[in-house]
Amino acid sequence: MTFITHMDLIIILYFSHFLHSFKPLQTNAIKTSKYNPFTFLPLNLFEQFQRIANAYFLFLLVLQVIPQISSLSWFTTVVPLVLVLTVTAAKDATDDIVSKCVLLRSEKWMDVQVGDIIRLENNQFVTADLLLLSSSEPLNLVYIETAELDGETNLKVRQALTVTGDLGEDSEKLADFNGEVRCEPPNNRLDRFTGTLTYAGQKYPLDNEKILLRGCTLRNTEWCFGLVLFAGPETKLMQNSGKTTFKRTSIDRLMNVLVLCIFGFLAFMCTILAIGNCFWEMNEGSQFMVFLPRQDGNNAAFSAFLTFWSYVIILNTVVPISLYVSVEIIRLGNSFYIDWDRKMYFSRYNTPAEARTTTLNEELGQIKYIFSDKTGTLTQNVMTFNKCSINGKSYGDVYDYTGQRLEITKHTDTVDFSFNPLADPRFMFHDHALVEAVKLEDPEVHAFFRLLALCHTVMAEEKKEGELFYQAQSPDEGALVTAARNFGFVFRSRTPDSVSIVEMGEERSYELLAILDFNNVRKRMSIIVRSPEGKLCLYCKGADTIIYERLHQSCSKLMDVTTEHLNEFAGEGLRTLALAYKNLDEEYFNQWKQRHHEASTELDNQESKLDELYEEIEKDLLLLGATAIEDKLQDGVPQTIEQLSKANIKIWVLTGDKQETAENIGYSCNLLREEMNDVFIVSGNSPEDVRQELRSVKRLYHFSLDNELVNGEYGLVINGHSLAYALEGSMELEFLRTACMCKAVICCRVTPLQKAQVVELVKKYKQAVTLAIGDGANDVSMIKAAHIGVGISGQEGMQAVLSSDYSFAQFRFLQRLLLVHGRWSYLRMCKFLRYFFYKNFTFTFVHFWYGFFCGFSAQTVYDEWFITLYNLVYTALPVLGMSLFDQDVNDVWSFQYPQLYIPGQLNLYFSKKAFFKCALHSCYSSMVLFFIPYAAMHNTVRDDGKDVADYQSFALLTQTCLLFAVTIQLGLEMSYWTAVNTFFVLGSLAMYFAVTFTMYSNGMFLILPSAFPFIGTARNSLNQPNMWLTILLTSILCVLPVVTYRFLFIQLCPTINDKVRMDLLPKQHLPPPPLRTRIRRTSSRRSGYAFSHAQGYGDLVTSGRFLRRPALSGSSGFANIGRTTTGFSPMGRSAGYSPTGRPQNAKVPDVEVTSLQMYRTVRDPAF
Repeated sequence: MTFITHMDLIIILYFSHFLHSFKPLQTNAIKTSKYNPFTFLPLNLFEQFQRIANAYFLFLLVLQVIPQISSLSWFTTVVPLVLVLTVTAAKDATDDIVSKCVLLRSEKWMDVQVGDIIRLENNQFVTADLLLLSSSEPLNLVYIETAELDGETNLKVRQALTVTGDLGEDSEKLADFNGEVRCEPPNNRLDRFTGTLTYAGQKYPLDNEKILLRGCTLRNTEWCFGLVLFAGPETKLMQNSGKTTFKRTSIDRLMNVLVLCIFGFLAFMCTILAIGNCFWEMNEGSQFMVFLPRQDGNNAAFSAFLTFWSYVIILNTVVPISLYVSVEIIRLGNSFYIDWDRKMYFSRYNTPAEARTTTLNEELGQIKYIFSDKTGTLTQNVMTFNKCSINGKSYGDVYDYTGQRLEITKHTDTVDFSFNPLADPRFMFHDHALVEAVKLEDPEVHAFFRLLALCHTVMAEEKKEGELFYQAQSPDEGALVTAARNFGFVFRSRTPDSVSIVEMGEERSYELLAILDFNNVRKRMSIIVRSPEGKLCLYCKGADTIIYERLHQSCSKLMDVTTEHLNEFAGEGLRTLALAYKNLDEEYFNQWKQRHHEASTELDNQESKLDELYEEIEKDLLLLGATAIEDKLQDGVPQTIEQLSKANIKIWVLTGDKQETAENIGYSCNLLREEMNDVFIVSGNSPEDVRQELRSVKRLYHFSLDNELVNGEYGLVINGHSLAYALEGSMELEFLRTACMCKAVICCRVTPLQKAQVVELVKKYKQAVTLAIGDGANDVSMIKAAHIGVGISGQEGMQAVLSSDYSFAQFRFLQRLLLVHGRWSYLRMCKFLRYFFYKNFTFTFVHFWYGFFCGFSAQTVYDEWFITLYNLVYTALPVLGMSLFDQDVNDVWSFQYPQLYIPGQLNLYFSKKAFFKCALHSCYSSMVLFFIPYAAMHNTVRDDGKDVADYQSFALLTQTCLLFAVTIQLGLEMSYWTAVNTFFVLGSLAMYFAVTFTMYSNGMFLILPSAFPFIGTARNSLNQPNMWLTILLTSILCVLPVVTYRFLFIQLCPTINDKVRMDLLPKQHLPPPPLRTRIRRTSSRRSGYAFSHAQGYGDLVTSGRFLRRPALSGSSGFANIGRTTTGFSPMGRSAGYSPTGRPQNAKVPDVEVTSLQMYRTVRDPAF
């Protein structure tokens, strides 16, 4: 982008009929980050204190500075609180920096303002909404790719006004240009623009055909100049992008609710103890006033009040602050697992998976709905010519010497096209029989490829002799023309009235007499040409059902054979076209041409009269054969969708592409299947029509929003204009019910904002976790709207990745992200929370029971050092080891049993019910841990007859029993023992005894007597057999109910995890069964037709407006033209065609080229 000038131009916006001419000029800077250096600290602290527990600990800190209340030092709360806030703030800052560091790669675009005139060059991104002024192409045309806006890879044409096109690239004229633009206010409508340009006293209308929107890419155009109309957040693309929101997991939200419940329970316990203190002071306290006189004004009620707050501090461990530190560490560790996973690394682009946030990992194990883009996410943006049928013979398959068909892989031998110096060096085809038929000059084969080389709207560019670049609005046509090129029929150039091709080394020019253009009703395209010998011929290609209706009856047998081939092609998910031709009589054609001219000049019923003429001449055709094109899916897409479906995950495809294309991909990737009971099509053009279509489905099948169990499997396909009505408030619930009943949903022709609206609709009415995945700027809004956003890197720029929570290079990695990392993260987090609450509730409840035996004096039952180190040292590492390394089954078996994912969707591992069970278990364990040691030490003497029933010995015994009980409970929770886990568990117990004997030693007492009062307690108590017997008894009594419950539960009501683990026991020493590498569809459904270019493209060709500079002249004979590879665009396997016209691996030039070429949009290095 070259910054020319800030011209003297007024942008006038109309808001509700009011002229707003004094609006400040909008800069082009945008922000995807949440913080800046000035707002980071207050915003981050505000977000952190939204966690109720953090606010609670701040309140505790205030209480602890009051000496009459606190029995603990203030630093015991300050240090952990500051540590938690610091660690979390550092993590949030890192996540935010990662999310924005790639955004502004060039500072030039930041300086652009409304009214600036800028220069764009080929392959550059448009990053502001521009009014096209002039271009390097004839008639001021430019060619753009809008994949990031609407998902379509076919090129589109924009044309500048003639009055501005005359400015050319003259900087002085552009700088002196002075005009006034009146246009609509900023909005999110990508398909329309209204405005006027007033210049030199004349007013010119402006529409969408003269606007270059932010997000599109300039293609096949050397340069162009544009005037900035909207910049930054006012551009249509940014108007479609949602706001960056702070995402929290469902477990976080549940934790806030549980913390509130815990606070209530804490207040309840403190109230009971305070009331107990009040009664004790009134009944028993008076007896101690002789040697413990009360201060003036202190009565039993005031003592109870102080006791309440003292117990708030002592019992605060029901919500330990270390919980949140541990949660952040676990999330960080599981995020590293995603970053380090080599099985999610894509070597072709050197792209690893990346967890761009560390706060949502466990949410990956609860996904119920996936919203996916199509272009670049499910597909590779590559069309490949795979097979064809010519004169009743099928080509494209490879057979061995026994006649068995072989599966084509990258190791399969390819056809040698060295006989053709103009062949695309990257074209790959494997059936040698077809090229032999071409060399043997089979007339039907030659006619087949001649039709492909002539009947199209492709443009050819030849900057150097022999270096051909094809520019096609439809990628299907690009693949077909490239296939013809490699088989010896090379389309070289065209003029408004001729098409030049090279047929087997001989250059021939055909006079172009008429183009009968394609549209969605005709579903076919025809051209009429005169050969150099003067022979008239009509060539036609289109949907097979349409072509068959117009065939001559002599083709019936050939039609039957071709139909069998078409059914086979359709069964493999290929997009088919039928080809036919007809020789024309000169006299008849002249009469038809005259009538065609008269019809084209009619003012009334022009289209219907032209259609009648087209129908008349396109009959009695002779069938040549059929083509089969693959809209190439990314590797592993069908398998991934099948696995996710088995995991009860519903997949909705939201695409800006046309309905036919989206349906074809739906069947190819196994999203839609022939086995489905029905596929509903909603395509109403009014609210009444859409409502009627939805209600007709409802009458056929009875279902409700809460119960999605329906007899059979169904699919739903809905268009964008119908979706706009369906999303209205009065109809959205009815649409959602219909969609949720279906196994798969495809929304076509949707805008980026509609994608986000669909996601928000599901979030609004369904208690389910959603995930959105896409690769372009048009997917940003739904990525932000979903609970989890995933960006596919390397296809359509980096906009989607920058807004995502997770990113990787291929859709197939999604199953590993969810079924392995997501499920493990959720399982580990739930186990961690259950165990953490158990060990801390048990620890705290012992204080509660002890209160009834210490006069409700707020005395702690444990040594203060044990209270300090319990969560920090003694139990920290074992639970972290379980939360970072535990797995119920390994990754291979997770794929083999995708049903293991379902419990996460149902919140079975951690919920309010599970929390309540945990609290009851803790209550029971705390009673055992207090009353058994209390009874064991009551009136007990040592072996030498001395009394051991003192407070310090009781505290040591109780805390030792507690530590053994919670450690054994951890062992029962753990499913996967590793060396690290074992070391952490045994090491923590060893650390406890080492620290205990050290702190209770004579030396520590002599150094600091007030801090280490338990002198000699450990060696005097732990050498008694009854102590160890008590520890054994409490451990057994604590664990026994758990073991009994689990045994009975597994026997009577086993979970899916129990069933799988029991099933795996005899298979643990066997290798897992291999996953299927390919899913072949066996379907008779015809894929329709393989066109995707817009109606009216033929008129551009014949008018000459579309034409580029003429091709270089030179010899076309095969003998004197060397085969050139420099500058060729990669065409992928079997004539894969990408409209970008650039190598797909341009960004990673050292990567070995394989048969699975993919195409990507590469940002210009100048940016």
